[in-house]
Amino acid sequence: MTSATTRHSATWLTMAVLAILVSLYAAAALFIPQTRPAFIQNLFDLRPMAIAAHLSGGILALLLGAFQVSAQFRNKHIDAHRLMGKIYIAGVIVGGLGGLALAVRSIGGLVGHVGFGMMAVLWIATAVNALRHILQGNVMAHRAWMLRSYALTLAAVTLRIYLPLSQVAGISFDEAYPAIAWLCWVPNLLFVEWVILARPAATSH
Repeated sequence: MTSATTRHSATWLTMAVLAILVSLYAAAALFIPQTRPAFIQNLFDLRPMAIAAHLSGGILALLLGAFQVSAQFRNKHIDAHRLMGKIYIAGVIVGGLGGLALAVRSIGGLVGHVGFGMMAVLWIATAVNALRHILQGNVMAHRAWMLRSYALTLAAVTLRIYLPLSQVAGISFDEAYPAIAWLCWVPNLLFVEWVILARPAATSH
């Protein structure tokens, strides 16, 4: 195994573990009310259908997407890749629509509303574009759009990294959250765009 392959495997494993952990957190919030932070419970009180859709779709997208962007998994299990891809896209659409409905209720005022709203729209758009390209037989474009889509899916992970870091830095939740509404997804998307430009046939792992 080459050093590059080892590095890619380690990166993928780290990403997958973080996705699983955040999925477990989301599942607990969805199914165990006692585990919900106050602002999540507030969303359940105000928009129960939207938050349930956002969490359930996000869980599917986080878990399945990690395998969808893995070239090793795709090459060994192409039929499973196709089935999981359909479920992933359905999860993104459901989760994205829920997220769009929640954006107008998000903490952080107009900056937060717009940040989360744009992320929801782009999340759906990238997944739909990935589907469109594979239906047209354009595999390379499909893979590029799937990478963009999963970069946005991983905003669920980066948001939960930035929140505690902002607290450690002494920034109050109310001050940090509007910025995190953008920071949780814009750098992810820029990084993946750099990967795609550097390697036109870019795949993960």
